[in-house]
Amino acid sequence: MPSEQRIEIPLSKLKLVLMLMGALAFVAIGFWFVLAPPDIDSSFWRNPARIAFAGYASIIFFGLCGVVIVRKLFDRKPGLIIDSKGVIDNSSGLSAGYILWTDVENISVVEIQKQRLLMLEVKNPQDYINRQGNLLKRKGMEFNDKMFGTPLSITANGLKISFEELSALVKQKFLESRI
Repeated sequence: MPSEQRIEIPLSKLKLVLMLMGALAFVAIGFWFVLAPPDIDSSFWRNPARIAFAGYASIIFFGLCGVVIVRKLFDRKPGLIIDSKGVIDNSSGLSAGYILWTDVENISVVEIQKQRLLMLEVKNPQDYINRQGNLLKRKGMEFNDKMFGTPLSITANGLKISFEELSALVKQKFLESRI
């Protein structure tokens, strides 16, 4: 395949460092909630068990996010590769690997808490879920499939590209594959 048909989008080390700083801040807040719970003037949060649960949840979730981000910081592979046959996704912790255009039926955008995701709806979602060797990744993809109708999502959060550019590029290459 000629190189001009292959588009490589690198991971953004700056975006990843900023995300890591945010994850570490939430881990620190989690430790604060567990070790020295604040006195919150709210009937819901007056229960120390709820504050401790929120702290542990923050430590676990954002700690795992931090581990994934650190791994991505040292990853030398491009975050996303787009060619005439499909997309190789290496952009996040739930990266799906090679997604063939022939499997993709539709591309849509979902916004969750002001974060936009490009959803690649495929005819064979279970195939993409089954090829995940990591149990956490597989469960995350199963959750995405139940919530959004597809296990495959791509975000620009860790990539050197804006979401608008990413969305336009992926949709354009998908449409070109149909011609």
